[in-house]
Amino acid sequence: MTKTTTGRTMTAAARAAAKRAERSHRGSVAESEGGTGRPLAGRTVLVEAPKNGWQDPPEPSPEAFEDDAPEERRTPHRRRLLTALLGVLLVAGLVAMAVLGWQYREGREAESARAEALTAARKAAPAVLSYDYRHLDRDFARARAHLTGDFRDEYAKTTKTVVAPTAEKYHGVVKATVAAPASGGSPAASVVSASPEKAVVLLFVNQVTESTQVSGSRVDLNRVRMTMTRTDEGWKVSGVDAL
Repeated sequence: MTKTTTGRTMTAAARAAAKRAERSHRGSVAESEGGTGRPLAGRTVLVEAPKNGWQDPPEPSPEAFEDDAPEERRTPHRRRLLTALLGVLLVAGLVAMAVLGWQYREGREAESARAEALTAARKAAPAVLSYDYRHLDRDFARARAHLTGDFRDEYAKTTKTVVAPTAEKYHGVVKATVAAPASGGSPAASVVSASPEKAVVLLFVNQVTESTQVSGSRVDLNRVRMTMTRTDEGWKVSGVDAL
């Protein structure tokens, strides 16, 4: 190695050492002042040398040490994200279970309401739609026991002002029964709609009428829609419509 080459190499080494010392000093000052500079010591960086050697050996840049930082910073964030996701899934599962439980209970209650309302309607129809001029007060009182709400008041007013005078004048007798198949079996009645508190029942009712205005007996085949409402005393009729 010639003297010139040796001198140039020593000069480059000196400059590199000076740069390292200056950078180390700046890092120490930044740390003492609350800076965010990261020390570069404690890590090994491999840099491939050029074919003809270095005139001035390069110093490792801070970017060379940034590869590991993102992963370190992302790990707590991922854990928090996973925890939040699990929390959301847990809440969604609990909500779904609550909804399914409510729907199941609602369905059971509606099914029970259908059966109870249908039984009550079959029992109420003959009482509400029948009367005999010889004991109207007794018949109307028995019918009111199956009624509720405004319909009860409407029935009382109509029977007193319209039905009773006409029945007494013409000796009217009306006997109603829920139709049933000739071979026997369940009466012809079905539930149109039902909820835990209200139901609509369709009934086929036969009414046999006798009076001084009719020769013999007259049979009317009617379809009657009854609205049933749950009360503290059981299912009551809250409306009657002839179809």
